[in-house]
Amino acid sequence: MAKAAKKAPTKTEILTSIAATTGLTKKEVAAVFEALEAEVKKSLSSRGAGVFSIPGLLKIERKKVPARPAKKNVRNPFTGELYDQPAKPAYSKVKVRPLKNLKEMV
Repeated sequence: MAKAAKKAPTKTEILTSIAATTGLTKKEVAAVFEALEAEVKKSLSSRGAGVFSIPGLLKIERKKVPARPAKKNVRNPFTGELYDQPAKPAYSKVKVRPLKNLKEMV
């Protein structure tokens, strides 16, 4: 008989658990999460620093990936077939890195 897979906690379960631990209401904890979300958005926006860190847990970075020009007659490494590679516009990528304390928790 196979074990049932453990599921990640839901938003409600997280809010309830933090509220019980801190003695705050669920609405207050939800307000803290909304404020944290706003701070991350502000930091990672085009006018922000591009980096946001939650001390002891993780670091979120915005990376700019440059545009790539189109190429003609590129060889497919698997089939050897030649094809035209289309151009790709520049875009931003989000990178989340765990910090030392988070690595030690696992």
